[in-house]
Amino acid sequence: MAGACFHCGEPVGDGTPLLATVGGQAHAVCCIGCRAAVEWIDGLGLADYYRLREGAGTRAAPADDFAEWDRPRLARRHVRELDAGRCEATVLVEGMHCSACAWLIERALSRCEGVHEATVSPLVQRVRVAFDPRRTRLSVLLAALARLGYRPHPLEGDRVDALRTSERRAAMKRLIVAGFGAMQAMMYAVALYAGAFDGIAPAVAAFLRWMGMLVATPVVLYAARPFFAGALREWRARRLSMDTPVALAIGAIYTGSVVATVLGEGEVYFDSVSMFVFLLLLGRYVELRARQRAGEVADALVRLQPATAQRLVDGTCETVGVHELEPGEVVRVGAGATIPVDGVLHGARCRVDESLLTGESAACLREAGDEVVAGSVALDGPIEVEVRRVGPATVLSTLARMVERAAAARPRVARLADAAAARFVLRVLAATGVVALAWMILDPSRAFASAVAVLVISCPCAFALAAPAALTRAVGVLARRGVMVVDADALEALARVERFVFDKTGTLTEPAIDLARMRIARGSRASALAAAAALEQGSTHPFARALRDAARGLALPAITAVRETGGGVAGHLGGRTLRLGRAEFALAAGDDGDALVLADDDGEIARFPVVERVRDGARAAIDALHAAGIACEIVSGDHAHRVRRVATTLGIAGWRAGATPADKLAHIAALRDRGVAVAAVGDGVNDGPVLGGADVAIALGDGAAIAQAASGIVLSGPDLGHLVEAREVARCMLAVVRRNLRWTLVYNLLAIPLAALGFVPPWLAAIGMSASSLIVVVNTFAIGHRRAARRPSAVAPAPPLPRTQPA
Repeated sequence: MAGACFHCGEPVGDGTPLLATVGGQAHAVCCIGCRAAVEWIDGLGLADYYRLREGAGTRAAPADDFAEWDRPRLARRHVRELDAGRCEATVLVEGMHCSACAWLIERALSRCEGVHEATVSPLVQRVRVAFDPRRTRLSVLLAALARLGYRPHPLEGDRVDALRTSERRAAMKRLIVAGFGAMQAMMYAVALYAGAFDGIAPAVAAFLRWMGMLVATPVVLYAARPFFAGALREWRARRLSMDTPVALAIGAIYTGSVVATVLGEGEVYFDSVSMFVFLLLLGRYVELRARQRAGEVADALVRLQPATAQRLVDGTCETVGVHELEPGEVVRVGAGATIPVDGVLHGARCRVDESLLTGESAACLREAGDEVVAGSVALDGPIEVEVRRVGPATVLSTLARMVERAAAARPRVARLADAAAARFVLRVLAATGVVALAWMILDPSRAFASAVAVLVISCPCAFALAAPAALTRAVGVLARRGVMVVDADALEALARVERFVFDKTGTLTEPAIDLARMRIARGSRASALAAAAALEQGSTHPFARALRDAARGLALPAITAVRETGGGVAGHLGGRTLRLGRAEFALAAGDDGDALVLADDDGEIARFPVVERVRDGARAAIDALHAAGIACEIVSGDHAHRVRRVATTLGIAGWRAGATPADKLAHIAALRDRGVAVAAVGDGVNDGPVLGGADVAIALGDGAAIAQAASGIVLSGPDLGHLVEAREVARCMLAVVRRNLRWTLVYNLLAIPLAALGFVPPWLAAIGMSASSLIVVVNTFAIGHRRAARRPSAVAPAPPLPRTQPA
């Protein structure tokens, strides 16, 4: 045989091998696909992948045809349009082994034409790519992945489950091998220890040593392989972490014991190394299960999306794939079934369960004309739903992406912990060398055991786990309660917040149309309401929702060329242009009124007086924040007397009215310049810049997309009480991180001197190190266990406030 393939490690056949050139050197490869992959990687300037990778890659076949992913109906299932010239897709990737794979995929895709951004989550084997559909196609990007040797798959619930199961099984197999080896090695070690006191024949002692080596070898070479691979990866990347001291300790103990066994003299520690590996793997398995349980929230959101739907055609049902549905079509959903799309309810009222989306356990009552979202369960039925959004455009998919991004990100506290862990490893390695040298001078027989004990007992596993474990737990807890953490640093910032700055309209208040005072200038009341609701059909502004609620049950006309502006919305109906919004926009004339105006080229058609009502639970949330010592204020673009009335109703002393987005941003900047940590809460388009300027930005899930994009935290439900929960969880997370770090510091200050002085044998050091890691993981389960005591109680709906106009 000519050896192994440079790219994938597969055998290269006899005869003249194929050659691929990297950095001017020729390497043998097994097939045309691997040669193309190697030369493409080298051509992109990414040949460092072969130095950084943990192991051989996956065999690369010639580029597959992924053209079916570009079919419009199938693309809706995977591709989400963000804005003009920017789309986003997330896929599962098979064959991703380590961080070097993630490094290669990110850089290779980022250098493809038309790609704005590529993000890889190696722990969950997902790749998110944002690209310009006018310059490239998704099939081209997937073919690039395949050319590298990574197989893309649709992000579907069954594939997610399969990958999770595979990861758990691999971890469990290593744990079983280590556990069995540790038990057997301990049996032989006990016999050796007993023989040392009571006497034992040399031949029997030698036999027990060889048997100990026999059972410890699979533990070291198979079960402990991830530690050696991780250490090799760290050295190739020129950085240090917890795998380096672990691998050195395992290698030193095992090698020293093998030498002692072969020579027939000296101590053997096969029981210690086996127990060390077993306890380490046990801690990592507990961490894996905790991480998967937190990630199961995002995966559960993926699984909520049904693969098929019952489409109504001429009164009869046909089963079709969800990706085949078009906006405007009608689907039938049976009682107890999951709603497959975002849409509008037709016919009778029904109850729906949105608990996994909003965190609220109570069923929601929906009337005909109300919006329902994909992933919610119809408790009554059958019902009919008109399709509005499918696939990545649904609320369900948006929430899943938010959780995935937060889980994949590295927060500042975790990055600081990683850097500190690297410095700590350097000190540990130096201390180990000093201890070994000191004992070689004082008592050479104790040098090996003492140095190994220092190396084992000071492993920074607990130190490195402190921040990521707490963050993962906090993100999972909040996601189950309807709070989506988009930015990994947002929770740390939220825990330190001293002041909340609220927008008013749509955030603290909910607008409604006062039908009793509605004024009709031309036409009928029903036609005016229907036209106004049709103009606002695609808007998320609070006043748009209020108009749609007022027009519930009416048949809406088809309005074309709808466009939103700063003052309102316009569109074409029957050859005329309709305008809806402020009077200065709709009528091109100033007006101090408090109504939305519908007009056309001939003048005013109707006026819709607007009233506001404080959101249910808003007063309880504000009171809870005040009780926690957090200052609250309102900064709004509305008129002063309306802002003052809302502030008085909610017990908020500080407020500002008539503020433009620039004024709001300047106010936030002034607070931060004074050293005040600020959280901004909003929902509208004009809140985007303000949210981006705060220490932590919080958006309402039913608000504008730009507000959500600028936010670190999104409330998927309307209940502002989740703000208090989120802050409590964030503070608890930070407290747990600090407690874990203090614990690891105290543990190392006490344990390392004892190990250096020879009071701690290697087996006890292994137990102490593993116990410290388990304590860190167990501590994180305290996050989120005090919801009932902290949750502010809801309040009765507040009375309507004075009439208002759009802010």
